[in-house]
Amino acid sequence: MGVYKRKGSRFFFVKFRWEGRVIRKSTRALSAKVARSIENRIKSEMARGNWGLLAKRQPIPTLGEFIRTDFVPFADTQYGAKPNTHSYYSYGARDLLACDFAKLPLDKITSEHASYFAAKHSGLAPSTINRGLRTLQRILSLAVEWGRIEHAAKIPLAEGEGERQRERVLTDEEVELYLAACPQPWKDVATVMLGTGVRPGEAFTLRWENVTLNGQSGAIRILKGKSKAARRGLRLVPRVYEAIKARYEAQGGPTEGWVFPSGSKTGHFEEAAAHFQHTKALTASKVSQFPPYVLRHTALTKLAGLGADAFSLARIAGHSRVTMTQRYIHCPEDTMNRCFEQMTVGLIGGTDGGHS
Repeated sequence: MGVYKRKGSRFFFVKFRWEGRVIRKSTRALSAKVARSIENRIKSEMARGNWGLLAKRQPIPTLGEFIRTDFVPFADTQYGAKPNTHSYYSYGARDLLACDFAKLPLDKITSEHASYFAAKHSGLAPSTINRGLRTLQRILSLAVEWGRIEHAAKIPLAEGEGERQRERVLTDEEVELYLAACPQPWKDVATVMLGTGVRPGEAFTLRWENVTLNGQSGAIRILKGKSKAARRGLRLVPRVYEAIKARYEAQGGPTEGWVFPSGSKTGHFEEAAAHFQHTKALTASKVSQFPPYVLRHTALTKLAGLGADAFSLARIAGHSRVTMTQRYIHCPEDTMNRCFEQMTVGLIGGTDGGHS
């Protein structure tokens, strides 16, 4: 009797005897303390005669049913103002609906189905395959969050040249050549990304209300993003400070409004225009092809090379999990060698105590 976890479940269950019946129920709680609080609430409601709390759970929907009735409306509402994200998940959902395992209940979806999906679409680019797999990850995550299933299977992504391209890190020489060839306002947006590690969308939607300039340095505040962790403050390195300050002065010292205004429907610089200017910069600079997101990868990897720990990097990146940050950090061989060189004068690599 009391609270407990079932094997393989993230959540605590309660088990107690009430009027001769043994009651078992999932609390959907991740801690024993919260589960005990829920147990007391259940007992209190039952004492009032509210036995509806013990009603049998609804059957688990199939993947196809969940996509049509839950995920598509969610994507329309959540990402309606983000056309690229909305399009990404819409196409991913369409790909999943065409699969045989769309008829399976959500709790029956496994990593084997992800492998089957990747094999069936092996003729496509890895990034296209992963569009469907990332959509499946998001669907299963929401199903857990909304209490439709207890835990989600781990969905592996396809690997290949198209996916590895994002992992590229620009050299200092490439950065200088690229920025020199960038037209405005993309040059300043790219400078902000390289100096702070923000996402492209976070840079596009930066507002003067969230910028602080103190004459020598400054900071920006990101107030919303993919998760609560996206809300963060970031200091401005000199190069970013100079770019933002010049833009501030050119706009007459505004106290509100977009830092990167444009004539678009949203009023700020957008991805379509950024892609066009990015392509022009690549052509003019003759820097090897890379997607704009590499600027964020480069910034975070540079910070890692300067000694930033994983938890600080996760905070800077706006990640809710350190494991996500690990995908963005690509430690060069020379950086690893420097770490071992530093260890030679420390406790691990030293010769104190008679050990060679």
